[in-house]
Amino acid sequence: MTHPLLEMQSITKDFPGVRALNDVSFNVQHGEIHALCGENGAGKSTLIKVLGGVYPHGDYEGTLCFNGGDHIFSTVGDSENAGVAIIYQEPALVPDMTVGENIFLGREPGRFGFIDWNQLYHRAARLLSDFGLPLEPQTAVNQLGIGGQQMVEIAKALSRDARLLVLDEPTAALTESEIEKLTHILRRLREQGVSCIYITHKLKEIFEIANRVTVLRDGKTVGTYTVNECSESELIARMVGRELTDFYPKSERKFGELALQVRNLNSYHPERPDRQFLRDISFSVRQGEILGIAGLMGSGRTELINAVFGAYQGKCTGDIVVDGVQVSIESPSDAIRHGIGLVSEDRKRFGLILDAVVQSNMTLASLDARCTERGTKIAPHGIINWNEEFRQSRNYVDSLQIKAPSLDSQVSHLSGGNQQKVVLGKCLMTLPRILLLDEPTRGIDVAAKAEIHRLIAELARQDVAIVMVSSEFPEILNMSDRILILHEGEISGEFDNDDATQAEILRCAAGGT
Repeated sequence: MTHPLLEMQSITKDFPGVRALNDVSFNVQHGEIHALCGENGAGKSTLIKVLGGVYPHGDYEGTLCFNGGDHIFSTVGDSENAGVAIIYQEPALVPDMTVGENIFLGREPGRFGFIDWNQLYHRAARLLSDFGLPLEPQTAVNQLGIGGQQMVEIAKALSRDARLLVLDEPTAALTESEIEKLTHILRRLREQGVSCIYITHKLKEIFEIANRVTVLRDGKTVGTYTVNECSESELIARMVGRELTDFYPKSERKFGELALQVRNLNSYHPERPDRQFLRDISFSVRQGEILGIAGLMGSGRTELINAVFGAYQGKCTGDIVVDGVQVSIESPSDAIRHGIGLVSEDRKRFGLILDAVVQSNMTLASLDARCTERGTKIAPHGIINWNEEFRQSRNYVDSLQIKAPSLDSQVSHLSGGNQQKVVLGKCLMTLPRILLLDEPTRGIDVAAKAEIHRLIAELARQDVAIVMVSSEFPEILNMSDRILILHEGEISGEFDNDDATQAEILRCAAGGT
């Protein structure tokens, strides 16, 4: 009988007051793509950090067997030297160096302290060719997109003879074409005997690429299944411990008056004013309507949302009309004062202060009385009313069902889904009439997604006008009343929900009309 490439037996890991992993067992076969899934907080990241030597032997209980022998990984280097390579969402590369330099960084071929550049680039080219990675070794990494940078990380791992790749949410920021390239490369690596642990919240990808899937829930192993043993709905039920219904809640709504009109909006590159990002964008959204905005990466979706909210760093021209009145929005403070709220794409950079507690984060947008003519007055005279801040924060934590030990819990310790709810609560505390959502469910688990979808539908029923950017076509198709498609900074299509299909959206996103 062939032994697995990796076998982790009865892994238990404790943090102060919390058991993150409880008797978890997990194995990966030679030449297998093995998906690892579960809600945020299920224990996936902790398990991978045990495998990667981040949590050294002695900090956890259980045994780890790799490539036929028991291993003790006391450092990250021990794990890498054994043949394990972990590729995180954000590539750890030197942007100003070339692809070849990054692949062999710290291991450059040469003699007497001099690098043999010809040999370095020759070896890099041969490696990229052998594994079918479509990169040029002398290209600077800062010229590559996220997808290309992930391929450099894969090449770097393979140059160390890695036998097991661990990819953590590898497609979270990739375009459809980049996802296609990545899955093709992983299948080719599988054929060459390289194994892969594939962590993703996108269940469709599991059924497209994985051989088996292991489900974790609350730090325990629920089970391991071949992909043809379970359906997507069964997998969700195993992840959340119950059947998840109404993933995309639908309700009959009557749209009200025009809440937001954008006319001939243009934006320009912050550092190169001659380069235009958005060209003559015009659209409107009514009270109670959800307008979806789709497009490929680089199409201008985030730039559009930020321009409307006054958060775009470059020059913008055009008109913004709120409730029939033309307004001037030069900053986010102006937008909040006119009843516009934003949930940004990158919650960790732009939505939260990670070192601050839940209560402080919830009230960030409500402190300036000039910004909250309709919203909650937390600091009406420039002095925070601590009782009011506590009361309002508690109300939103309860209504949004945010799971946090207390209001004094540091936000960085919450799961991705609960962090996203804190961002949403901060925004809702200003009582917006218009809500801009940029990738509202990116990087959160399936149960948290369903909850965010329910909240969006409920806000629309309360006559809030919603503009939602999403790179997930099922989300756009099922949540939106109308869909606007962007291509290279211009509107290339608009559909009512009943007329939209994924094929039509893709065609317009790629430049068709």
